Amino acid sequence: MRIAVDAMGGDHAPHEVIKGAILAAKEYNINVILVGDKLLISQELEKLKNYPSEKISIIHADEVITMDDLPSIAVRRKRNSSIHEGLRLVKKGEARAFFSAGNTGAVMACAKLILRPIEGVDRPAIGAVLPNAKGHSVLLDVGANVDCKPIHFLQFAIMGSAYAKIVFQKDEPTVGLLSIGEEDLKGNESTKNAFNLLKSSPLIKFVGNVEGKELYKGGADVVVCDGFAGNIALKVSESAAWYIGKLLKEELTKNFVRKLAALILKPAFESLKKRADYTEYGGAPLLGVNGICIIGHGSSNANAVKNGIRVAYELAEQKLNHLIEERVKESIERLKVDKVESFWNNIKDKLKKITSE
Repeated sequence: MRIAVDAMGGDHAPHEVIKGAILAAKEYNINVILVGDKLLISQELEKLKNYPSEKISIIHADEVITMDDLPSIAVRRKRNSSIHEGLRLVKKGEARAFFSAGNTGAVMACAKLILRPIEGVDRPAIGAVLPNAKGHSVLLDVGANVDCKPIHFLQFAIMGSAYAKIVFQKDEPTVGLLSIGEEDLKGNESTKNAFNLLKSSPLIKFVGNVEGKELYKGGADVVVCDGFAGNIALKVSESAAWYIGKLLKEELTKNFVRKLAALILKPAFESLKKRADYTEYGGAPLLGVNGICIIGHGSSNANAVKNGIRVAYELAEQKLNHLIEERVKESIERLKVDKVESFWNNIKDKLKKITSE
């Protein structure tokens, strides 16, 4: 199996990306295709040395989409970018998955354009894995769709459940709706309508509303929301984790006694850091397109890239897209049945009313 990697994407590309690709090739026995400026990639490989050359190949791409490029413009004007070329490899079947830590908007737009959404999926969504008191949960969408209709929340729930089933190895992942209160009637008009649709769906194990304070307590395996709320929740979480780490460092280095205590507790702190470190999760999948596409953090280091490639490999190996296709198809058929039943029940009610009069 070969995984295409955007060698030019990210704040620390190409060095950290190539370094991470080599780590993935060595540690997980994965064949990697580095996509980007061939000369630059070759020079970086020479610097790193001792890499498994039989597992690393290069596909040249003339252009690079930067973090500052507007996605809508870059997608049209930079058609020979490393993002375009990498996704084309997946489209042609020459790679089983694609990883990029580059411009998120551009990766998402190119993926929808080149790979196309899975039949029945209106809005592909980005799903992020978050640690919590009970293990982990998936939050989606975290940035792909700012405004959503109720049907989109149901699609997110179905795709998120399929993803959670694979990564958490749970037969029936629980699904919650991110809202401002646990009560059924809490939320804006959009979330209230979404709540009713999610509650009536037999295809997911819906547990109701999940407040922000319950997100890290493990209120649900899958938490759905629109991309606006999801992105804010994700960024606030990253900021909070950074701030807590900063406070701990300040407090533990104030005097000799605390420094000594910190030294004794160093293994515990390292374990804690690893559990909360985003680089251990690698990246977030763009769920709902015809191909595995993993979007990494813009500041991804080699460890994050390595794990992003690992995630891409595992999801391709376990046929995530096939599972999503099956569940979405089942959902469409179920909704059609529900609409027909609702139509005839409405007719029956009208007939009863007429006959009774």
